[in-house]
Amino acid sequence: MVEKEPAKVAKKAAAKRVAGETAKPRKRAPKSQSRKITKPALLAGGNPQIAKADGDAPVQAYIAAMPGWKRDVGRRLDALIVRTVPGVRKAVKWNSPFYGVEGRGWFLGIHCFTKYVKVAFFRGTSLRPVPPDESKNKYTRYLDIHEDDQLDEAQLAS
Repeated sequence: MVEKEPAKVAKKAAAKRVAGETAKPRKRAPKSQSRKITKPALLAGGNPQIAKADGDAPVQAYIAAMPGWKRDVGRRLDALIVRTVPGVRKAVKWNSPFYGVEGRGWFLGIHCFTKYVKVAFFRGTSLRPVPPDESKNKYTRYLDIHEDDQLDEAQLAS
């Protein structure tokens, strides 16, 4: 029986070679057509699902995927933060953009909900005026931005 094993393997290999020669070649779409560009999935409340990553690119992908009027709010907030905080550090964590300063941690996060964009100030209790909404964390405060709200960019920047 030991001698038959190599013979079986050889027969199978020969059969595969013959089958490969007679099989029709598979048609392939050109690379440009075979790769689909997909939009990020929207989670509950329209929050874009963006993979965790550091840098501006994932934050911009998140903002671009924000639905409707929320995208404009995201762009305005991002531009305001970049103008106000030199060398701001960006990342997407837990499907939300985070903004911080190297060596000092994160100071702000953004998250989409059905009817508003929630801005989390991680050291919000130290701000004047203190943002209106409380958190489970005693230092964090929130500001909810609704569709028709007017942003006071000067106050946000300060």
